[in-house]
Amino acid sequence: MTSVQHPADVHPDLAELRPGWHFADPGPLGLAAFALTTFVLSFMNTGLFKAEPVVFGLALAYGGGVQILAGMWEFAKGNTFGATAFCSYGGFWISFWYLTGHTNLGGIGGGDLNKSLGIWVVAWAIFTAYMLIASLRTNLALVAVFGFLTLTFIFLAIGYFTANVGATTPDAMTKIGGWLGLVTAVVAWYTSFAGVLSSTFRRPVLPTGAR
Repeated sequence: MTSVQHPADVHPDLAELRPGWHFADPGPLGLAAFALTTFVLSFMNTGLFKAEPVVFGLALAYGGGVQILAGMWEFAKGNTFGATAFCSYGGFWISFWYLTGHTNLGGIGGGDLNKSLGIWVVAWAIFTAYMLIASLRTNLALVAVFGFLTLTFIFLAIGYFTANVGATTPDAMTKIGGWLGLVTAVVAWYTSFAGVLSSTFRRPVLPTGAR
């Protein structure tokens, strides 16, 4: 059976038919939005200081809105992996913004609240784990991002399930999750930076371990 060629491969004058050909790569933007928001929240989780409301605006506008936009542009470019990742984590940040700043959780007992939040984080750990498997066909930088993010969610979930009711400071597991989140953010920033440099220099500058 002969393969079906894209019209633009046969007739160069039809190049405009290529999906998303006229879009810049939205990947570095989505990664930057993810990295910066994760960086700020993870500092809170380490227990170094407590000012969680600082991250709310970032979660809505940058981590949430900008990532969803990046995901939509990935859809237009035909990148299912990037679209699924950016739109999903954009949704994560918007749900975090709503959950922590606009939901009345006062009627839930401390133990049940911690368990409910733990389940919420476990669900994101599951999603991140299967995205980690899918990332194995991309590059090592993205594998590292999803690998560290999976560990981050796992430790944060353990922190919720084991936290003392009424505790005002993060426990050991949450602090480990915070430090892993900082590593995740730095790796995501690096991957974003590599993409931006590749665009401006018109060649690969920083290695990402293409597979």
